[in-house]
Amino acid sequence: MNRQLRLMALLVILLSNSFVKSIIAQTIVQRNQLFDYDWKFNLGDEPKANANDFDDKNWRNLDLPHDWSIEGKLNPQNPMGNDGGYFPAGIGWYRKTFTVPATWKDKRVSIYFEGVYMNSEVFINGKSLGVYPYGYSSFQYDLTSLLDFTKENVISVRVDNSQQKNCRWYSGSGIYRHVWMIVTNDVHVPNWGVTITTPQVASTKASVKIKTLVKNETSTVQNIIVKTQLTGTNSKLAGNTQTKVELPANREKEVSQTISVSNPQLWTPETPNLYQAQVQIVKDKNVIDDTKTTFGIRSIKFTPENGFQLNGKTIKLNGGCVHHDNGCLGAAAFDRAEERRVEILKAAGFNAIRTSHNPPSKAFLDACDRLGMMVIDEAFDGWKESKTKFDYASIFNAWWQRDLEEMVIRDRNHPSIIMWSIGNEIIER
Repeated sequence: MNRQLRLMALLVILLSNSFVKSIIAQTIVQRNQLFDYDWKFNLGDEPKANANDFDDKNWRNLDLPHDWSIEGKLNPQNPMGNDGGYFPAGIGWYRKTFTVPATWKDKRVSIYFEGVYMNSEVFINGKSLGVYPYGYSSFQYDLTSLLDFTKENVISVRVDNSQQKNCRWYSGSGIYRHVWMIVTNDVHVPNWGVTITTPQVASTKASVKIKTLVKNETSTVQNIIVKTQLTGTNSKLAGNTQTKVELPANREKEVSQTISVSNPQLWTPETPNLYQAQVQIVKDKNVIDDTKTTFGIRSIKFTPENGFQLNGKTIKLNGGCVHHDNGCLGAAAFDRAEERRVEILKAAGFNAIRTSHNPPSKAFLDACDRLGMMVIDEAFDGWKESKTKFDYASIFNAWWQRDLEEMVIRDRNHPSIIMWSIGNEIIER
């Protein structure tokens, strides 16, 4: 009888622990939340569309990604001309109404746009967050102090592609890539805050260097632990480490860690093996931030004698320039369409592509990582000398450094990228 009671008591404890863990799991806020669905769209300028009480009931309902140019009628008189396939451009507005979950209380909240073509201005509850001219860069805005937990919030985005010509190929128009809400604690790793390199690579052992930027947006010193775990194929553990860190108030610190990986599975176009680095920020035994970064173990080298070498082997690049559109889908960067484009190029015999003449979508680079396509990642078409009336030359002096930084910081962990291009056919070089 006593033995049965003890077993029943143990069962109750186990069930209670499982229940508590389940409740905790349900209250953990997802860090990156897709924000693509249930937008309103209107083609044409509406000067008051940034206001919360603006009447958008007659606007079109749609999900992102979206390219309004590809939906329009071809006309020789359209100002995009032959470069843009004679499709229309113009000005458009997007609006999304949403309520803020109670679980976002005391969190840091940002909205992240993977790409908006072009000259976008973003508003939250009528307040302008900023203007971003370049249509191929990713960008984000902090919403933390501007969200209203007591009523509905409205994100409004004005997109201006009316100044033509601004491009020498089909650009599309609109919010043509994904949008995300990023929700973190006050102590967190910022977006793209993990940098991974492989300074030493051999068939028997490789060293993986992980640099993690940690921000403390509180007014007190924070003592934390940065825990990093590497996993390979089939989630097999490849190595781990942890570092104790003291973070001063309202400061950030880069934490450098090195993990040795035995018998690494190298990334090549034929064997595109991938690893994942999971970085957790731990305080008082609680995980307060958790990020995952995909990377590959490989070495690259360029010499006059041997040309380009990947993992010590000379490789000839066989490929070409690839623009960002998906044919009849226009510029809309649907994940499957981006992946399919890489599959088609791979089947045609390509082992490398140059992203002419702008940074591609994250989905495209992810596909290149998975499928084994080497990439030359390109920043922009030109510098100060213009090729069309309203191209990048009109904003080069003010924006080149920020756009370059956005590209490199976002894309630096992709093993497919073997080279950076800082421009195409630069007139003044």
